[in-house]
Amino acid sequence: MKGIVTKSTGSSYIVMCDDGTRYECRLKGKFKIKDISSTNPLSVGDNVGFDLPGDKTVGLISEIEDRRNYIVRKSIKLSKRQHIIACNIDQAVIIVTLAFPRTSTGFIDRFLITAEEYHIPAFIVFNKVDLYTDYHLDYLKELKEIYENIGYGCIITSATENKGLDEFKGLLKGKINLLVGHSGVGKSALINVIQPGLNLKLGKISEYHLKGRHTTTFAEMHPLSFGGFIIDTPGIKELGMIHVKPEEIAGYFPEMRALLPKCKFYNCTHVHEPDCAVLDALEKGEINTLRYRNYLGMLNDEGIEKGKEWE
Repeated sequence: MKGIVTKSTGSSYIVMCDDGTRYECRLKGKFKIKDISSTNPLSVGDNVGFDLPGDKTVGLISEIEDRRNYIVRKSIKLSKRQHIIACNIDQAVIIVTLAFPRTSTGFIDRFLITAEEYHIPAFIVFNKVDLYTDYHLDYLKELKEIYENIGYGCIITSATENKGLDEFKGLLKGKINLLVGHSGVGKSALINVIQPGLNLKLGKISEYHLKGRHTTTFAEMHPLSFGGFIIDTPGIKELGMIHVKPEEIAGYFPEMRALLPKCKFYNCTHVHEPDCAVLDALEKGEINTLRYRNYLGMLNDEGIEKGKEWE
């Protein structure tokens, strides 16, 4: 039998067949995916083959098909290992809020770089705009312009005021979508509005810390009635990148990538070197200073490995 993994708890998996039938399954023996060293041999989005032995109701997964892509984060407990968030994704969507709680541009940029590394199209959804002050709305306009100018699609939404929901549904329709964001940014509320019946649990914001509390425990894939799937993930506090080397970071910034061949030195760090095309573009205002500051932060190994927060 063939199916796709829609939920993984680490020890058991839910596999959905083409007809929508779901089976609880476990791995048959030990698996090692080629070229991937991770804490989880299977992830949501994996296409697998499985058997139902005799009259047992729990299937045994015996085959894992090759992945066309995957996206990882640093393992929380094992510092040298990675955890696959999901695989076989058509696009990744980061849900952010500029307040209640605040999502830093450092977090946004690390996510975008991770998506660039794995060749996954990425989009930004600015949520909870009904809570924004005039200051936040001005900042939102600035950030939206920054990211759209370098090629990232942006949508402004509010689940409580039904703002931007048709555009959000249009973005997701017909695709396998990975949704990520900090706890409390309103992922579950958005999903519940566009897909009634799922009734995902909503979290509360700590009034003291203005941060969200986890409501999603494991990544899970849900079919959309209007076509496509969403992969809902636990709120991510940090997103440490473990594959990106310092000298590779600039190549994952679209606004810098085209300039790299114009630098005088092939190993230019774009910090202090003479005849640097990136620094020249920065001085001319062709590269945003906020994005450049985040680039400088990522050059620090501590920032790359541990997902350090920047403004």
